Amino acid sequence: MTKRHLLMTGPLMRMVMQQLDAAFEVHRLWEAADPDALIAEVGDKIEAIAVGMHSNVDGPLMSRLPNLKIVSNFGVGYDTVDAKWAGKNGIYVTNTPDVLTEEVADTALGLILSTVRQLSESERYLRAGRWEKDGPFPLSKATLRDRRVGIIGLGRIGKAIAKRLDAFRVPVVYHGRSEQAQVDYGYYPDLAKMARDVDILVNVAPGGPATHHMINAAILDELGPDGILINVGRGSVVDEKALVAALKDGRILSAGLDVFESEPHVPAELIAMEHVVLLPHVGSASVFTRNQMGQLVVDNITTYFETGKPITPVAETPIRNA
Repeated sequence: MTKRHLLMTGPLMRMVMQQLDAAFEVHRLWEAADPDALIAEVGDKIEAIAVGMHSNVDGPLMSRLPNLKIVSNFGVGYDTVDAKWAGKNGIYVTNTPDVLTEEVADTALGLILSTVRQLSESERYLRAGRWEKDGPFPLSKATLRDRRVGIIGLGRIGKAIAKRLDAFRVPVVYHGRSEQAQVDYGYYPDLAKMARDVDILVNVAPGGPATHHMINAAILDELGPDGILINVGRGSVVDEKALVAALKDGRILSAGLDVFESEPHVPAELIAMEHVVLLPHVGSASVFTRNQMGQLVVDNITTYFETGKPITPVAETPIRNA
């Protein structure tokens, strides 16, 4: 039987590529000597796109694929895919929620503990031989006791973070587009007011124009000199230059970051700061979780062609007439 044609915009996990190669006629856009010529040659045959991290799938690209039916994105965030354009043009976009929720929540909690108690900084102190040479590491300036956490984006991951903080008896409040029924945490429609009232600000919000630089100099000033920023959402949500300035000036205490504005580039000013905790976007980066994410990329595509509906369509494209 003739295989359907699929466009892969960038490299994916080996297990994903092996399964897609077995089920589809795969065209690797990043390997093409002339990507534009490849699209011109096979564009009318492409029915699906598999999207890796940091690959852009915009309206101009999709408009050249008249038979495109589904775009399957690796990751819960899908700001590199123009889902609104896809939805308006009858194309499904899917992501990989749920399977990474617990892993990212664990990472967020790790960043909170590491920044509050200066764990990464104290480990470097030991490894440098300073404990023996200079004496005990200074007492941490902060503690998780008597702190209040504000979460930006109380979705699946935000709720999982809040549940972990409940176990630590840390009060939690949240900010989002609207108040959620069935949620016991306090709601702030005004982000600035929430930043003023909490000690730790945790961003889980996705990227895109609506959230671009949502956390800016004004919000950081509201967070204050004892405040800590944690970001496991998208780097674009934080004005990185404003964050660097706030940390340098002591207008906030610290930051724990797993995501950045221009990954994999991380500003040298942040790297030089001993009291800041930096991770190379490893929130969901365990073999167990990434395998589940990769399998969902495959399953969304194959299930669509079997049933007419994928498993996890995003909000902009919930229904398509099969």
